[in-house]
Amino acid sequence: MRSQQWFASREELTFQNRAALRSMGLNPDDFAGKPVIGIANSWSDLNNCNANLRELAEAVKRGVLLEGGLPLEFPTISLGEEFMKPSAMLYRNLMAMDVEETLRANPIDGVVLLCNCDKTTPAQLMAAASADLPAIQLNGGPRAISHFHGEPIGSGTDLWRYSDERRAGRLSDADWRDLEACYGCGVGACNTMGTASTMTSLSEALGMMLPGTASIPATDARRMQAATATGRRIVQMVREDLRPSKILASAAFDNAIRALLALGGSTNAVVHLIAMAGRRNIRLPLSRFDELARTTPFLVNLMPSGQHLMDRFHAAGGLSAVLAEIRDLLNLDCVTVTGRTLGENIARARSFDRDVIRARETPPAAGDALAVLTGNLAPRGAISWASGCVSRLRGLARAHQRSGIAGRCRQRARVAERGAEGRPRLSGVGQHSDSDKVVAGGRHRCCADQ
Repeated sequence: MRSQQWFASREELTFQNRAALRSMGLNPDDFAGKPVIGIANSWSDLNNCNANLRELAEAVKRGVLLEGGLPLEFPTISLGEEFMKPSAMLYRNLMAMDVEETLRANPIDGVVLLCNCDKTTPAQLMAAASADLPAIQLNGGPRAISHFHGEPIGSGTDLWRYSDERRAGRLSDADWRDLEACYGCGVGACNTMGTASTMTSLSEALGMMLPGTASIPATDARRMQAATATGRRIVQMVREDLRPSKILASAAFDNAIRALLALGGSTNAVVHLIAMAGRRNIRLPLSRFDELARTTPFLVNLMPSGQHLMDRFHAAGGLSAVLAEIRDLLNLDCVTVTGRTLGENIARARSFDRDVIRARETPPAAGDALAVLTGNLAPRGAISWASGCVSRLRGLARAHQRSGIAGRCRQRARVAERGAEGRPRLSGVGQHSDSDKVVAGGRHRCCADQ
């Protein structure tokens, strides 16, 4: 094993390494010939989404020890969407470098990647794809459901709805403070199918998580059990030499794209999937997303595209049930971290709630979940989140017969605030955006070419 180069080679080279283990209370003789498992922990007090990863790390260690490995936990950059401005996206690649170089530089045979908040999941998978050591991912799970005035709150989504209510005078200052007090009643990722739950679901679809674990709620005891099972499994993966290069094949990324489309997930996933595939020298052009979107049904009725929240999704069968609905469209022979194929993993899966995970005949909304846009506003293409947009929008349009006139009419950016569908995604956009940027969109084309 790779770690033996640090601990079991020529005596003068291993002396200091073995002494370092002893200084931490570990006897290297107790772990001679056993896999060293790194636990990449993105916990931080600056990241409420990942606040339960400390406890999960302990459960992972328990699993590693039970299977006969040596767990060594290490901290990484943590990308929390709540506090990082203007966006944690600016630091995704930096986190990927942090994790990758830690794996390359240290006596690690395999790694458990602890993630949750939006960009932490793809950053870790990018690192694992490049380092190509046996790797398995475990997320912290979606947070518990809060209630305001008797209604469940979709974190990351309902804030915009209630903001509109407040501006319209239908929500008092006291009500607004009450909403803040109950908006997030526990740690974990947003409980909607936003970027966090989309990316952890896609990690499972790629085969990098144990089946059924992506949607377990953050405070559910089954998540601790999943952590122990993940710790046991990574030791087995080291012994089997099961690496990301054997899992993250082109066919697996097609499966992930299909899962994204069936979920009606976040458009941010497109950017992340392209980056992750690039680490395995796999090209994912937008035309591939467009091609698969034409034949993949939109099935999942979750906020912000639908009505329900992540607790209902997990109870309905989670991602495995979604994949079972589109099994005829998937590459079922793809290997996963279980050592079995995707087809074997979902053989018994089915939907237990047809209002949440729909049949193809009764989708949550007509049309594709995502649309690829082309036109002169986006020469290299763009993505429209069709499932999360209103079907009609009334507003003022100014038409010009000549492009020169239109150019002279360009003004400061005006961004519609009609709920979540018209709101800018970057935090603090008014403070950080350029004044000459214009935001525009459409269903199938950015703008007419004629």
